[in-house]
Amino acid sequence: MSNVPLFDSYLMVDWSAASQPARGKDSIWLCHMRRDGRALRTLAVENLATRHEARQRLLSLLDTERGAGRAVLAGFDFAFGYPSGLAQRLQLPDPPWRSMWDLLADRMKDEADNSNNRFAVAAALNERISGGPAPFWGCPSAAAHPSLETRHHRRHEALGLAERRLADARIRGPQPVWKLAYPGSVGSQVLTGIPVLRYLRDHGDLAAATWIWPFETGLRPLARADTEGRILLAKIYPSLVPALPRPGEVRDACQVRAIARHFAALDAAGGLAPLFAGDPTLSDAERRRVEGEESWILGVTGASEAATRYAYLRDPEEIY
Repeated sequence: MSNVPLFDSYLMVDWSAASQPARGKDSIWLCHMRRDGRALRTLAVENLATRHEARQRLLSLLDTERGAGRAVLAGFDFAFGYPSGLAQRLQLPDPPWRSMWDLLADRMKDEADNSNNRFAVAAALNERISGGPAPFWGCPSAAAHPSLETRHHRRHEALGLAERRLADARIRGPQPVWKLAYPGSVGSQVLTGIPVLRYLRDHGDLAAATWIWPFETGLRPLARADTEGRILLAKIYPSLVPALPRPGEVRDACQVRAIARHFAALDAAGGLAPLFAGDPTLSDAERRRVEGEESWILGVTGASEAATRYAYLRDPEEIY
């Protein structure tokens, strides 16, 4: 019997924490692909200038897919959680991931022109956690504060909070979620991105159809019965697969195309479902950390070279 893919559509997003509207390199890009029989069609590769614009576009796309009963894999390139123990240090209730999402959604103020208060939020969290400039670090000098410094504080070990999540430590490349400025400042993307995910997760008719992997699914292989008519939000790392930009194409645009095509091809071949189990070498305690607070990166496993093999550098409309 031929394999039945888990998903009908693939929506991949490269996020940005820019403080003003931006297009091109280092701004928000999304790629939307959908199955048409055995073919995979690229419906959109879009560049959004602001997070407000991106949020509304994502809401529209996901609501349309939900209304049509399609199963959607929606991937975002920022972490969905923080190293284990943060929620406890903040005295947040269980489940830790959800309490952290609610806290950030309440504290973050992100305006229509992309201006936001992420450095002030980080400083306030540092004050609650350590009484000083840790664990978050990195900011422009104008945003420096007694509880947020421009440079690395080197205090994670003393605080008892890991510098990297378990998933980030499994592969090369991901930056610490505490890092808010300078190249690879994924921490600012997490602060601005999680409130958008919470908005989408809880919005209207999307709420009943949306799951957060692995927080609401657990780490386990998925079947079509799990995804039927559902939207699954997952953390991705586009650099897991090679990206070959077309002439004049922004690399970020190429990367969201490449990772969407990668997961779609794996899905068609039956290779995507096992990846939702994460790394089989995780201990029971580590699995609890991942499922309750830290989250995982789709495609990172104990045999990551197999998960990320990419032998189909062809046009997205090609039949797989």
